[in-house]
Amino acid sequence: MEQDENGAAVPSGLAALSLPSRIAVSVAVAVVAVTAAVHLSMIFLHVAPSNTISKQHGAAIDEYVYPEFEQNWKLFAPNPLQQNIAVQARAEIRTADGALATTDWTDLSAQDGAAIQHSLLPSHTQQNELRRAWDFFVGSHDDENRPNGLRGHLSEQYIRRIVMLRFGPERDGGTVERVQVRSATAPVAPPRWSDEKVDTKTVHRVLPWWTVTGADLPEGAGSK
Repeated sequence: MEQDENGAAVPSGLAALSLPSRIAVSVAVAVVAVTAAVHLSMIFLHVAPSNTISKQHGAAIDEYVYPEFEQNWKLFAPNPLQQNIAVQARAEIRTADGALATTDWTDLSAQDGAAIQHSLLPSHTQQNELRRAWDFFVGSHDDENRPNGLRGHLSEQYIRRIVMLRFGPERDGGTVERVQVRSATAPVAPPRWSDEKVDTKTVHRVLPWWTVTGADLPEGAGSK
C-alpha cells in the first residue's frame, strides 16, 4: 500500500485496477500458465522414455511436437555433416489461356543464404526453417520417397507450405497447380593439405510432383 499526501492508504499494483480489469488480468495469466504447462508437458512426454501416457497418446503428442518443436541431439553429433545440401523447387502453372507451363528451378536455400549473409541478426526462420523441414522429410521417408506413417505425410505438407509461402499462388503469369522439390547434395571438398580423395559431384534427389491445395497456401491467399 502507498499513502497519499494526507497519509491515507492508496491501492497500488493489481489492487489499483478496477474489478473488470483485475478479472481480465487474472484470466490472461491463467491462460498463459495453462498454455505453458501444456507445452512443457508435451515436450517432456516427447523426450521422456516410453511410458503409459506416451504410449496411449503418442499420435497426439507427435502431432503437437512435429515439426516446429522437434527435439534432437545433433548439436552433439560426433560426425558433423560434411555435405552442402540445397533445397530447390519449381512449379507447374496454368496460364491465362489454359496452357500448362513449368518454371525453372528456384534455389530456396540460396535465398536463405543471401538473406543471412552479412546480417548481424539473421532470423531463426531463415537459418533453420527450410533446413529442418528437409531433415524432417528425409528422416520420415525411405529411399523411394515413400512416407513412413503420419510423420511422413506431415513432413510433405510442411514442405509444400514452405514452397507456397515462397512462390505464392500466382507465379510467372500463371496459377500454381503443382510443385516439385529436389535436393542438390555436394560433398565438401577436403582442405588442400589433406590427401583425402572426395568426389564433389552434385547429386540430386528429386521428389514427385505434388498437387497444391488450399491447405498449402499462406493464410489469406485463397484456396483452390
